[in-house]
Amino acid sequence: MDQDSAVSITSQAMELAFKVAAPLLVAGLVVGVLVSVFQAVTQIQEQSLQFIPKLAVSALVLMIAGPWMLGQVVTWSHDLWGSIPALVGRR
Repeated sequence: MDQDSAVSITSQAMELAFKVAAPLLVAGLVVGVLVSVFQAVTQIQEQSLQFIPKLAVSALVLMIAGPWMLGQVVTWSHDLWGSIPALVGRR
């Protein structure tokens, strides 16, 4: 395995990580902004108020997008393991 292969595999892994993490991060960001606006409007400065909505939305996103996320990771892992003989044989 040469340096180009290692960089390519690392690049694919990072791209997959960003793609899989994006639904959770975007949902958390949207809920965080909405709760922050609500807190600013009502002047409620309770720190635990943001935790419950973010937790609930994260659980909902995991239930909805979880199978897709797992499928992406399993497919990439399967392809990576399948390419090991070609990568090792290359010099």
